[in-house]
Amino acid sequence: MATDRNDALKLDEQDGLKGLRDAFVLRDGLNYLDGNSLGPMQKCVTERVGKCLEREWGQDLIASWNSAGWYRLPQTVGAKIAALVGAGENDVAVTDSTSVNLFKVLAAALSMRPDRNVIVSERSNFPTDLYIAEGLAAFADRGHELRLIDSTDELEGAVDDGVAAVMLTQVNYRSGELHDMAQVTKRVHDAGAVMIWDLAHSAGALPVDLAAADVDFAIGCGYKYLNGGPGAPAFVYVAPRLQDEVSQPLSGWFGHTAPFAMEPTFDAAPTIHRFLTGTPPILSMVALDAALDIWKDVSLGALREKSVKLCELFISLVEERCAGHGLSLASPRDASKRGSQVCFAHENAYPIMQALIARDVIGDFRAPDILRFGFAPLYVRFVDVYDAVDQLLRVLQTEEWKQDRFMVKGAVT
Repeated sequence: MATDRNDALKLDEQDGLKGLRDAFVLRDGLNYLDGNSLGPMQKCVTERVGKCLEREWGQDLIASWNSAGWYRLPQTVGAKIAALVGAGENDVAVTDSTSVNLFKVLAAALSMRPDRNVIVSERSNFPTDLYIAEGLAAFADRGHELRLIDSTDELEGAVDDGVAAVMLTQVNYRSGELHDMAQVTKRVHDAGAVMIWDLAHSAGALPVDLAAADVDFAIGCGYKYLNGGPGAPAFVYVAPRLQDEVSQPLSGWFGHTAPFAMEPTFDAAPTIHRFLTGTPPILSMVALDAALDIWKDVSLGALREKSVKLCELFISLVEERCAGHGLSLASPRDASKRGSQVCFAHENAYPIMQALIARDVIGDFRAPDILRFGFAPLYVRFVDVYDAVDQLLRVLQTEEWKQDRFMVKGAVT
């Protein structure tokens, strides 16, 4: 454990992933600890998107659907993500947003259990997941209800013979709590319900094994730890045992078994492709495609090991150096129950974070009182952790967060 800055620099020298930081566009002096919200751009993305703009779209135009492989991007990009989440290369497709994909898989799950009408989720789940469930229940108008629990410890009592589906985010967006995917999925299956996982805060941050856990459906986004760019396309996983059996309501032409046959009625593709909908956004897809190439030679075990060390160092330094300033750990202390982020609660969390950002330490705020820091092992260094705590201490000691400019909330917090 680093006790001073030189110790942190030594840890960086010993880091087996240290060379990967050079692939990212990170300006000097920036301490970026918000990759759990938006990952930074990689240098290769500029070249890849530039090629798409100048050659594929600019010169070859519509021919690029075939010649540049545009048509197959949902599958080829999906195969790259599949390797990160423990899925077969034909079991993940990249399409739409996490919200839209959740609507699809939740609708499919409900159709699998027509005699049940309850959806279970956590009260602290990411709001869009809860909103989608509410909206789908109201739209379907079949008497579905959303049942919220405060902890997975309550699952046993909450999942009865009326529950059709359980949807959880593997790593909680506010606290960073990491759920035991295999254990929870088994518990849900034993109760006869369908399991849906949101991997937005785990894909690219830690090892995930959907197949081993026998997960039914999963979704996730491309712009956090996968670094695909703001609003990057999301991904959807459907267990191979279900792909030819279930249907989803957004039956657009890319989900047809033969899109260019232009038939007047829908015939779902007998694969994961039935969960596609409309034409993919090519510029965003190629950016994500390029960003994923960095994972070819990355050990997810080594990634997780570094993640744990970064988080442990941050917790240790904050609690040691910033003691007495009103901070309390809001993430699980046990590393095995925590994702790749650390959260501290403080009654003045918002202005404190704004003061940190002004010092080029970029984390984020989550209402009502959370200072959230993400530790993406591909580019975050141990010295970044040390320096971030140093700046946090200065903000707290000087009370500069009390300045009026740090109290003003923007549209995005």
